[in-house]
Amino acid sequence: MTKDLNEILEGWEYEGFDRVVARKIVGLDGKEKVQLRIEMGVLQMEMDGRPDGTQPYGYESLLDYYQSRLAQHRRQGSESEFQLSHEECVELQRESLQYYHRRISLLALREFDRAAADAEHNLHILDLLKEHAAHPEDWMRSEQYRAFIMSHRVRALTLASLDRGRYQEALERLEQGIHDIKQVFEGWGRSDLIDSSPEIAALEQLRKEILDRKPVTRRERLERALREAIEREEYETAAQLRDQLRAMGARPGPRGQ
Repeated sequence: MTKDLNEILEGWEYEGFDRVVARKIVGLDGKEKVQLRIEMGVLQMEMDGRPDGTQPYGYESLLDYYQSRLAQHRRQGSESEFQLSHEECVELQRESLQYYHRRISLLALREFDRAAADAEHNLHILDLLKEHAAHPEDWMRSEQYRAFIMSHRVRALTLASLDRGRYQEALERLEQGIHDIKQVFEGWGRSDLIDSSPEIAALEQLRKEILDRKPVTRRERLERALREAIEREEYETAAQLRDQLRAMGARPGPRGQ
C-alpha cells in the first residue's frame, strides 16, 4: 500500500484560506473520520472524542482531565490550590486548536450539533484558563478568541434549529447569541468593539437571511391582507379578516390601523 498523499489528494483541490473544504470518510478501523483540505495536504480527525484520537491520562480530552482534577480539589476544599502552569496552559491551547479545525470542518459538512459541541469544548477551556491559569498572560492569550468561538457556537445551534424547521427557535438562539457576545465586549470594557465586530456582523447577516426565507404563516398572511384591505378602504373585507384572526386567537388592531 502506498503512503503517498497524492493518491488521497487527487481531484481534491485546495481552494484558498478563506474556503473550508472538508469531507467525511471511513477509516481503516471502520470508523467515520473528518478530513480537512489544507494547503500542504490534509488533516484527518476523529469524528468523536479528541480529534487526534488520543486519550490524555486516560480521559477523553485534556479538558476532561483537568476538570476532574479541579473537581477533586473542590471536594477536598482546596480549589485555591489548583493552578495551571504555563506548560499546561499551552497544552490546553493546543487541544483547542484541534477542536477548532474539526469545528470549522463540521460546520462546512453541516454537522451542526457536533460543531456546537466542539465550540462548547473550547469555551470551557477558556473558562478553565481564566479561573485557574497561574499566569494571567496565559489565559489572556486565549481569551481574545472568545467572541469568535461563541459566534461559531451560535451559528451551529441556529443552523441546527433551521434544519429541524424550527425558525422561531433559530431566531431566538441568534438573538441571545448576539446579546451574549455584546456582553463579552462590555465585560472587557470594550463596548467600542461592538459596532465593528465581524462576529456580530456575520450573525446579523444570518438573521437577515433567516427572516428573508422564513415561511409565512396563515396568521401572517391574514394580517398582511388586513393591512392591505384597510389601505384600500375595503372595510367589509377587513371586517371578515378580523373575524378570522379573532377565531385564531389573534388580537387585530382597531379599525383604521
